Amino acid sequence: MASSTKASSVRETRFQRTPDPGTVGPPAEPELLAVPEGWTEPDFTREDNPRGLLEESSFATLFPRYREAYLKEVWPLVERALGEAQIKATLDLIEGSVTVSTTRKTFDPYAIVRARDLIKLLARSVPFEQAVRVLQDDVACDIIKVGTLVRNRERFVKRRQRLIGPKGSTLKALELLTNCYVMVQGNTVSALGPFSGLKEVRKVVMDTMKNIHPIYNIKALMIKQELSRDSELRNQSWERFLPRFRQKNVCKRREPQKKSKKKEYTPFPPQPPESKVDRELASGEFFLQETEKKRRKMQEVKARQEEQLSKRQEERKKAFVPPKEKVVVKKSLPTEEKLDIEALKAKVKKAKTKKLGAPPTQAPPTSLAKKKKKKS
Repeated sequence: MASSTKASSVRETRFQRTPDPGTVGPPAEPELLAVPEGWTEPDFTREDNPRGLLEESSFATLFPRYREAYLKEVWPLVERALGEAQIKATLDLIEGSVTVSTTRKTFDPYAIVRARDLIKLLARSVPFEQAVRVLQDDVACDIIKVGTLVRNRERFVKRRQRLIGPKGSTLKALELLTNCYVMVQGNTVSALGPFSGLKEVRKVVMDTMKNIHPIYNIKALMIKQELSRDSELRNQSWERFLPRFRQKNVCKRREPQKKSKKKEYTPFPPQPPESKVDRELASGEFFLQETEKKRRKMQEVKARQEEQLSKRQEERKKAFVPPKEKVVVKKSLPTEEKLDIEALKAKVKKAKTKKLGAPPTQAPPTSLAKKKKKKS
């Protein structure tokens, strides 16, 4: 037991970190996690893995027919770029596929993953000058599938065009802010650049497909870029500086006219329907004799028959009931006023004399004049 404690104490003293002169206590955790400025990861060389790989691994991808001519033209450059990493590449024009595989000379185990990303980017219409950058250590790629995010095809095309912008201005602004190369082709968006930029590109693309305009995210990225340059604000929270955009739903969901109300949940089952025996027990009929039951049934039947008979007789008597006569109300004639005939005659005579061209009034013929006419 003593030997084991001694060995553990020796091991602890061997791996214990000696504090720097002039410092009191161990350094803080944020200082340990902070990456110093200008630090770069050393390249992976053959000295790090002199024996090579144990197993051979390969990846293959299909490419569309319209990329065949471009791939044939650029293929020597692809083989030369992959040859530096000791990766073998084959182009099959009959099947329309590209295959990359490791060889015995391959020493970097991650080189095959970069080669897989290279052929994927070439198949998604990314030019070789940009796709070959994925073989570098500080560059990665992200292929975002956006074809299944929107159901309506017309709506998908509009949102994809919104991501590109007029004359590609929105896409160009996104590339400048994230230091990434972005290619929109078909149902996918291919991005190539540093890891931090790829994260922002994916967020902008996904929000655009969710009907959030990319200009909102671009404004937030511009503010973050300005804040990162300030040494005082670099380690503070930036929520107070970033704009908050609220999504407004213009069209409200129509409410149905008949709203179905949900019944309250009860753990107890519904009460079963009352049976015939239960009804007889409640009324006391269950304990009667058979003769008494029959007598009661006959009385009920006779009562129903009498009720039906009375209804029929009432319906028959309705035909003999005389209808009610309507009461005629005599209208009172206006009382005729007595006319003064003599005054009316005088009025007519007076009117005749006043009329223009009226014949002169002659006196009525006497009885002597009438006799003379008769004699003649």
